[in-house]
Amino acid sequence: MGKLPPGQIETRRFPVVGERTPSSELKDPQTWRLQVGGLVEHPLSLSFDDYLALPHRELVCDIHCVTGWTRFDTVWRGIPVALVLEAASPLPEAGFVSFVAYSERDHHTSLPLDVVLESAWLVHEFEGEPLTVDHGGPVRVVTPGRYFYKSIKWIREIELLAEDRPGWWETHSAYHNVGDPWAGDQRFTTGSIRPQQLKRFLEAQRYDKYRGRVMLGLDLRRWRPASRNLRRLYLKNCDLRGVNLSGADLRESNLSLSNLSGADLSGADLSGSDLEGADFTGADLRQADLSHTALTAARFDGALVEDTDFTGAWGLVESQQRYLEGQGVDLDDGA
Repeated sequence: MGKLPPGQIETRRFPVVGERTPSSELKDPQTWRLQVGGLVEHPLSLSFDDYLALPHRELVCDIHCVTGWTRFDTVWRGIPVALVLEAASPLPEAGFVSFVAYSERDHHTSLPLDVVLESAWLVHEFEGEPLTVDHGGPVRVVTPGRYFYKSIKWIREIELLAEDRPGWWETHSAYHNVGDPWAGDQRFTTGSIRPQQLKRFLEAQRYDKYRGRVMLGLDLRRWRPASRNLRRLYLKNCDLRGVNLSGADLRESNLSLSNLSGADLSGADLSGSDLEGADFTGADLRQADLSHTALTAARFDGALVEDTDFTGAWGLVESQQRYLEGQGVDLDDGA
């Protein structure tokens, strides 16, 4: 408690991450129902009233988001998942737990059964108030000791499995299937393209075939883009230190957790991009367009931000908001 894992930045805010709303099946708390099944002796079905009748207690824990922010000593109210599984009686062959959400995109995640029994909770209150919908209410999972994508919102189903079933983020965004923030290397899996593919990307004259494709953990410090049309490139957790991207069209791109320290982004258009956890330390962002960007845990210390457009950007942690405001940046209330 009270210590930052590698690469994290502290905040007292509670940024909204992932989906904002559940699927249409979950119209209000009274329609919520939790199914517990799979490799159990006694399948369960709990209504919201059934859940509220359980013996709840307080959980105090730190939460660590894979995008790079940490909030210490959060206070939740709920019940350990272990008590629900005790009533369901897992079968001996059960080794993993799949958590499934009320989600339009079939959002789910998984954890080893022993981790769930030791630390996962079902919670319905945060800091003494009912859990809001955008943070996973009426009931979500919280698993201290794992990145927050392992704490699924709007829990609908708990299924016990013999073999693991990697979740939505793990499958679609290459998030690490363990997600231990203290290991230092469990945000993502390893780089997503082979060395010869990286060479072809670095030498490409056009980028159409790369648009919307997640490219992960690449060393792009030697990159000299042949075109400024870089729209919808998904370069996540990449090393872009010192790269010249001045005037580039990077609209609707994903540069989350990438290192852009010292990069030249003057006059670049990054509007509508996901920049969560990106490091712009010492970067040149003069006259760049960062409007309507996600900036949760992004870092700007030492960046040049004269005439940079932050209209509609959101998610800044307190220290970075103070830095930008100290440079004369006029931020929206939502930032």
